[in-house]
Amino acid sequence: MMWRHLSEIASAIAPAVANHLWQSTLFLVVAALLALALRKNHARARYWLWLAVSLKFLVPFSLLIGLGSHLPWSRVSAGAQIGLYSAMEQVSQPFTRSITPVVSQAVPLTFTSSSGLMQALPLTLAAIWFCGFAVVVLVWYVRWHQISVVAREAKPLREGRELEALRRMERLEGIRKPIEILLSRASLEPGIFGIARPVLIWPEGISKRLDNAQLEAVLAHEVWHVRRRDNLVATVHMIVEAIFWFHPLVWWLGVRLVDERERACDEEVLASGSERQVYAESILKTCEFCVESPLACLSGVTGADLKKRILRIMTAHHGRKLDFSRKLMLSLAGLLAVAIPVLIGVLHATQGRAQVQSPNTSHSYEYEVASIKSNKSGTNMVRLMLSPDGLSATNGTLQMLIHAAYGVEDNQISGGPSWLNSDHYDIEAKMDSATADALHKLSEDQGRLERQRMLQALLADRFKLTIHSETKELPVYMLVIAKSGPKIQEAKPGDTYPNGFKGPDGRAGAGMFFMDGRGSVTGQGIPIENLARLLSQQLGRKVEDKTALTGKYDFTLKWTPDESQGAMFKGPGPGPQGAASPPPPDASGPSIFTALQEQLGLKLESQKGPVEILVIDHAEQPSEN
Repeated sequence: MMWRHLSEIASAIAPAVANHLWQSTLFLVVAALLALALRKNHARARYWLWLAVSLKFLVPFSLLIGLGSHLPWSRVSAGAQIGLYSAMEQVSQPFTRSITPVVSQAVPLTFTSSSGLMQALPLTLAAIWFCGFAVVVLVWYVRWHQISVVAREAKPLREGRELEALRRMERLEGIRKPIEILLSRASLEPGIFGIARPVLIWPEGISKRLDNAQLEAVLAHEVWHVRRRDNLVATVHMIVEAIFWFHPLVWWLGVRLVDERERACDEEVLASGSERQVYAESILKTCEFCVESPLACLSGVTGADLKKRILRIMTAHHGRKLDFSRKLMLSLAGLLAVAIPVLIGVLHATQGRAQVQSPNTSHSYEYEVASIKSNKSGTNMVRLMLSPDGLSATNGTLQMLIHAAYGVEDNQISGGPSWLNSDHYDIEAKMDSATADALHKLSEDQGRLERQRMLQALLADRFKLTIHSETKELPVYMLVIAKSGPKIQEAKPGDTYPNGFKGPDGRAGAGMFFMDGRGSVTGQGIPIENLARLLSQQLGRKVEDKTALTGKYDFTLKWTPDESQGAMFKGPGPGPQGAASPPPPDASGPSIFTALQEQLGLKLESQKGPVEILVIDHAEQPSEN
């Protein structure tokens, strides 16, 4: 059970992870093109560009998409924007299945015992990722611990030309908080260690190899690391490398960050007045004496490709400042990076509202006349019946009507007026003969969807109902085959019903449920997806069919209703005076969960998943007629 549950979770998040990787990789490619265009400009411009890419791996576009879906702009009419949204979604989220409108036919998600390998694959990949993540974190920790030991064993430097030169550099570069120098016996290169309270680890003996000008150049380099907060940036990217260790471009990005970081500090040191030859010699002498830092978050002086770096220091001119055209290019790129996912969110919400609020765009079926009156009977009897030429509801609430119109359950309806589930109405709606004939010619599922749309239009007209759809993580049930195997009987009209399906009253009952009382239902010629819908109504929670049973089935299901569950299929309440009441359920009988397993060989498994919910924006009490 636990294995299955974890596998379902891994399968649910896999499309989101794939979309995030695709979006981040595309972002990196665009940044690489921008960096190429800025190759003759200051290194710090490319450094901040690579940093933006690193941060993108930590910040999914879905956050901005969610922001866009809640902006006021998303409540405008959709119109031709739906096509634009579909195109943008296909490009930005190619691994996400399109959200099916709530009025569309549900397609069962199949699962069989023979698909165990496919079921285990997401969990296996998750386990491999965790192992890689743990290895990378462990390596980083071991290296950090080595440097931490060096820092703890080092002694603070209280005087000397190193300290005087450092204080002079700090004043020159505007460093307000003095940097402590720790004199170390280790051969580790000079470097800044720490983020909140950075210290300079300085190896003993290196000062003897550097003259005053070279010493100041090395110290100036380290001061610029502190001023630019390079250790913080390096730590952020180390987190990215640990999480996305399997992505080769993430490691390539880390090399680019270190390269541009050192080049940017080199440019600042040269711009502050150090001579090229003196600075290059100071780096070479440091490399001869010291070992390079094993961690990117220890900002030293010997990082990046040393040969290319010395060549740039000795021959290259200072990078050019960004001109207006390049500033405009970067500004537009940053604006688009934020605006595009926000726009997707706006169009997504607009599309959801268009799908829900425009139920009659593909047909012209509608009720010819409709009568709505308040029900003051005070009884518990609730009925909703469909006839060949109309609809009849007794003692129904607006919430119950929304259930029927959109095929949703209690936990899929949000918002609404205070009387949503307290005011009761009797409704009689009739269609003309032409509409009734046209619906009769449709398939069972098509006819059901068209009747749903007709009821949606009626609610929009008489109750002034306006709603929109959103997606949330909610508890759901998965209907699967129990370990004992299915006990449900497949219906074969030619054998089981030589004269066709017949209900208890002698009328044709193909594809129908018959309620024998509270907690008792008989189905004839029922697809499993219809059983899942019935269970959804009974339990007040979405039930998804994952049985892979594709036929039509006969069954009788008897259970003891839970009073905390939905009321639609608990049976009618007291009828007219003198009428026979349905038999009460056996109080000692099984729950619906046990009955499903024992009587039908099916099982309900609880988990969380993305569920379409309806948010009620507006509703009015109807005028009676």
